[in-house]
Parts: sequence; structure tokens; C-alpha cells
Amino acid sequence: MTFRIGPVELDNSVFLAPMSGVSDQPFRRLAKRYGAGLVYSEMIASQAMVRANDKTQKMATNCEEERPIAVQLAGCEPEIMAEAARMNEGRGASIIDINMGCPVKKVTKGDAGSALMKDELLASKIVAAVVKAVSLPVTVKMRLGWDHQHLNAPQLAKMLEGCGAVAITVHGRTRNQFYKGQADWSAIRQVKEAISVPLIGNGDVEDIETAKQMLEQSGADGVMVGRGTYGKPWLPGQIAQYLKTGEVLPEPSIAERRSVLLEHLEMMLEHYGEYGGLRIARKHLSWYSKGLHGSAEFRSDINKIDHSKQVVARINEFFAPLLESAAE
Repeated sequence: MTFRIGPVELDNSVFLAPMSGVSDQPFRRLAKRYGAGLVYSEMIASQAMVRANDKTQKMATNCEEERPIAVQLAGCEPEIMAEAARMNEGRGASIIDINMGCPVKKVTKGDAGSALMKDELLASKIVAAVVKAVSLPVTVKMRLGWDHQHLNAPQLAKMLEGCGAVAITVHGRTRNQFYKGQADWSAIRQVKEAISVPLIGNGDVEDIETAKQMLEQSGADGVMVGRGTYGKPWLPGQIAQYLKTGEVLPEPSIAERRSVLLEHLEMMLEHYGEYGGLRIARKHLSWYSKGLHGSAEFRSDINKIDHSKQVVARINEFFAPLLESAAE
């Protein structure tokens, strides 16, 4: 079940979404190992990257070893976006994705993210500039529109295809909905009918069943999974396996969940250092423990510990009775 975005051939059509503060290198590596067809970087501010902002450079680490990987750029200046795209091509990116869907105010007030959906001419200029600047396939991620009075995703997607975009991802909400309510998967179908390039559906995909429903209602060619992967880097691979064979892979055992959690923590400590890695890891450790007995107390404890060795000890303590119960 291979899938193509321009000349890039992927193992499947289930992707890990770009998520600020989540889809960093450690999390991407785990999702890819478990079978995600494509992983996306966190949203990278193009202007900060061109100015060599340290934090942005950390987000845009060399991606040659992660190929195939899509690097997502945000910005509203065609020339700056083009330069940032060239920089990421040099770093080994496989695909350049342009963010036209982020609803966060600090992004949209600068006319980037989903604010670009209100300025179709500027959006077109940005895509055309990036397409001209790199030899990589260029894609776009957007929403249904700015609000329900301006649902312009179908016409904008068609315009951007004409500018050279080779795939479009649509989150089934408007910008003004942020992440509230339910994603309207049926509305995504109108975008599918307007374009000839692959369409990826996104929004509220939490498991195999919701992925199946989203594909049926939207007519999308692929699935992008975001918040549903919190604490579940294996979810895109599970969905991909089901779509390919109909097989429902079992959830990881308690032993495997502990192993992945410990490995993820180690990867984050290596990537960010002791201080930063431990603090960034806390939310992931909490997500991994969700639904397990004693998780509330575990989460409370983890957020108070400032040394990685003590965190590892608390993780092992938390999982010990769970492993014993699983072995009975």
C-alpha cells in the first residue's frame, strides 16, 4: 500500500501531524519505527530560522537520517519562506509543507498560519515562491476556512494546486473553532472534489475506527493523526496496518509500554539535555500512563521530580505492580 507525494514514495498513507511541542525528533523516531508512513516536524517559523534562532535550529535538526520527513514552515513573506525552504532542503528534508492552518493568535496576528486563508493572493505567492526555490515536493496544510462564513478551502486548495502544491491536508475545523467541537469530515470531501492531487484528512482521528470513518466521510486519500498520538506513537502504524490488511494490531503490553516510555525519556534527555529534556518529557510521561491504575498519583509525582534518575526509579515503581498483574 505505497503512497506518493510528488516523487516521494511512502510505505503507507497514515502520517504523524506537525504538532508544536510534541512532534520533535524523539517522538518522530518512535512513530516512524512503529509504522507511520510520513512524519512532520514541528511548525518552524521561517523568519526565525533564516535569522538562525537557536530554538528554531534545534527544531530543524538535520533530517537526513529521518527521511522521509516533511518539514513544516510558517510565515507570511514569500521570499523568507523560500529561503527557509532552501535551508531545509539542504538539511535533508524530503517534503516542504506550508502551514496555513495554525489557529494560535500569536501566529495568525502576524498574518501566518490560518490567517493566510483570508488572503488567497498572498497564500498563492508563498506557494509559488517555495515551489520555485526548491526541487522538493511542496504541500500545504489548511483548515476549512477562517470561520463558517468563509469556508474557502476548496477554492484555495485548487489555486494552490495551480501554484505547484502536490498534496493538500485539511483539518476539518475552521480557524475560529480552534480545537473545539467536532471536526467536520464530510466538509473535507468538497476539497477532495476540487483538486486532483492527493488529499489528506485531519482532525479527531483517535483510533482505527475514527480513521475509517474519516476516510469514508471525507473521501480523503490519506490520514493525518495529531492529538490521538499523545502517549501512543504506535497509533499511526496500527491504522496503517488495518487499512492495508484489515488486521487490528493489539495494544502494546504493559512491559512494552514501560520500555517505550523509558526509551522516549532517554532520547529526550539526549536531545535536549538533562534540564530541558526532563521538563519537556513530563507531558509525554503523563500521556503514556493515561488509563493505567495509579496514573493520577504518578503524574503528580513526575511533575515534582527534577532529576532523571529519580524519574526513572518512579517509572519503574509505577509499573512494577502493573507488570505483576499482567503476569498472573
